Amino acid sequence: MLAQLIPSGGGPPITLTNPITVVGRSSRMCDLAVDHSSVSKMHCILVKTDGLIYMRDLGSTNGTRVNGQRVIRGALLPGDEISFSGAIYTVYLGPDPQLSTGGSMVPEGATDMVQAVTQEAPSQNDVKALSDSDLLPAD
Repeated sequence: MLAQLIPSGGGPPITLTNPITVVGRSSRMCDLAVDHSSVSKMHCILVKTDGLIYMRDLGSTNGTRVNGQRVIRGALLPGDEISFSGAIYTVYLGPDPQLSTGGSMVPEGATDMVQAVTQEAPSQNDVKALSDSDLLPAD
């Protein structure tokens, strides 16, 4: 699964490659440094799991908002708008075109789907009736 934050003001998308990403102003303490004066040094964490991104605010001064609502924690869905103070991003969650195998999209860590092969039970006409003589060894 490809997880990205797309800046609202333009610019290249930010790909979340780690299972846990610490977001904040400090480039020494955070995986994703947001250069904005109203973003806390350690603002929030983003956790990728189960096709979602979970977010938890780390007690930031100006808060974290999802779709305009100030939140402490929650799940981010595709298309959600997340903002760390003045920095606004749109969440992208979906298939990664680079992980294409055989024309089908297989997300990282996904279990391959195996289709079960079923056979019909033999009909009564297909079953040969056995007699005791068929089971006894020949002399």
